[in-house]
Amino acid sequence: MKLSVLDQSVISKGDSASTALQNTVKLAQVTEELGYTRFWVAEHHNTNGIAGSSPEILISHIASNTSKIRVGSGGVLLPQYSPYKIAENFKVLEALFPHRIDAGIGRSPGGSPSTRMALTDGLRKSLNEFPRQVQDLQGFLLNQLPNEHSFHDVNAYPAIDSLPEMWMLGITHRGARMAAEHGTAFTYGHFITPDNGVRAMDYYYTHFQPSPFLQKPKTNVCIFVVCAKTQEEAEELAVSQDLWLLGVERGIDTRIPSVEEAKTISLTADERMKIQQNRRRMIIGTPQMVKTELLLLSEKYHTNEFMIITNIYDFQAKMNSYILIANELI
Repeated sequence: MKLSVLDQSVISKGDSASTALQNTVKLAQVTEELGYTRFWVAEHHNTNGIAGSSPEILISHIASNTSKIRVGSGGVLLPQYSPYKIAENFKVLEALFPHRIDAGIGRSPGGSPSTRMALTDGLRKSLNEFPRQVQDLQGFLLNQLPNEHSFHDVNAYPAIDSLPEMWMLGITHRGARMAAEHGTAFTYGHFITPDNGVRAMDYYYTHFQPSPFLQKPKTNVCIFVVCAKTQEEAEELAVSQDLWLLGVERGIDTRIPSVEEAKTISLTADERMKIQQNRRRMIIGTPQMVKTELLLLSEKYHTNEFMIITNIYDFQAKMNSYILIANELI
């Protein structure tokens, strides 16, 4: 089984954004040595607890401080941007770090309506343009736009000998359809919703069409995991992630609270129910338990690669979680 990492550079309460970003780089170095396959960073906006608002810049810094792990985006939010500029960004990254760059693309609006308008500089852009934008992005990466295209005479430079791997991120069969029709790899976000994965993955495998980017289907599944030597310790650590997720859903404070603070927070019945529902997006337990659950999900989703995301308060415990998982599975 291949293991990879998705890191959102989440800020623990009491820490700074600088510390969170430095921890992201350190985690990339540690997971590279452990044998993880790829390390992706996310894109979030207008939220106080997530430092990773510019994945392309962070990718360059991480790749500069590692030597072999693939580094990429999970993912760049294409609807807000110019496909041409994204093609240029990833061509520069691929030129700097050949055969190590993953261009993960997402359809998310990037935040609230006002946040999205700020990202587009006030230009109202329809999410329905996403399929066209994906096609344009591929055309610019290949410099093969059709003659009838408005920008067919515009090339994206620098010229490069290899292409970044292109991944489509999705949480429904519609995302899987986009990946299949455009011949890209596909990531299913189990950590966002565990309900649509089987349908999405089955659709992708059944309808995949080869492209200059990919000849055979390639997938991974992203899932929250908290691993510790004992089940009790893992459950204790996961409390901070539980409360962090509630904060994300409220949209008020997206910093990670400490376990001690989380335990003092009085929860409503609805919030306790929400935490239980969110646990379906996670694996929490010992290395052997994590291995067992991932192997079951591997059969369910027909994939041999999982992207692990761990958003807990204590960074050392977070690193230990990745270490324990790797020692059991890699």
